Amino acid sequence: MDRLGYDVRERLAVVVRTPQRRAALRELGLGDADLRRLVRRGALRHHHGRYVDGRLDEQLATIACAQAAYPGSVVSHFSAARLAGIPVWTDRGRPSGAPIDAAWLTRPPEAPRNQRRADIVVRRAGLTAADLAGHGWLPVTRLARTVVDLARELPLRESIVTVDGALRTGTTLAELHAVAGRQQHWPGIRRAQYAITFGDPSAESVLESIARAVFAAAGLPAPLLQVQFFDGSGWMPERVDFWWPWFRTVGEADGLAKYEANSPAERRLLLRKSHRRDQRLSDRGVELVHFGWEDVVDPRSDLIARLRAAFARGESRTTEPPRWRAVPPPQADAA
Repeated sequence: MDRLGYDVRERLAVVVRTPQRRAALRELGLGDADLRRLVRRGALRHHHGRYVDGRLDEQLATIACAQAAYPGSVVSHFSAARLAGIPVWTDRGRPSGAPIDAAWLTRPPEAPRNQRRADIVVRRAGLTAADLAGHGWLPVTRLARTVVDLARELPLRESIVTVDGALRTGTTLAELHAVAGRQQHWPGIRRAQYAITFGDPSAESVLESIARAVFAAAGLPAPLLQVQFFDGSGWMPERVDFWWPWFRTVGEADGLAKYEANSPAERRLLLRKSHRRDQRLSDRGVELVHFGWEDVVDPRSDLIARLRAAFARGESRTTEPPRWRAVPPPQADAA
């Protein structure tokens, strides 16, 4: 920027607040060498044939430039979910898995065609005023529309992550059903309607959401979520992730960050706390099954067999069942 005249720098700073074509910047007096230098120094970002302010977040810059390259488009699907801050997840091992890192856009039905590349996906679909919102100057789909679009696109084990996440942030089932109602004859709508009905804001993490879908696919009874037990003098502070009261079985989803610590000593402390917690739960006369990411995403996992074995042991117990209650989860994603 320092090699440019003052007037050019001033006009450039204003213009590149939104994505611009090379020709528009050349009209300001910039040559190709200037543009390459500004991109190299980080003063500008360059994506999809457009230039934008280098201070813009890389992900937002990529999405914004893609949207500018397709006039009349709206940021949607995975891109809109990311901008809204709700979780998305796809099984990268699935052969036809969606390019989750691409810029996703929706254009009106009269647009030329759908497009799908590794870096950009364009869908054609109707958009009503109720489906639209803004992220700064960018047109985006509203959260409820974003969720339903993804639920039509993805299998339950993947879409439920976003459905649960949206419900945790305050999106209502009525909003989701209203969007689905406007898409009655669209591809994938039945799958989306099932995902909406299956959604539960009490699932506090991506792992818990995926686990719920895995349990359902295996034909297990739906567990209760976020339950506390009474220890005889008061309610235990611990909440368990999943509880099958009919089988006296607790399921605990151990996310990747559960035992992360800054030092080995802190990690050992976390492990000791976890062991004491397990002991307090065992003292309530319940079966306890821990599982992690590998257990829910690997088709060779023995998780369902372990749960069924725990169910059988729990059903055979003859002692008084524990006293428990469901509690509202905190309004945040767990690790």
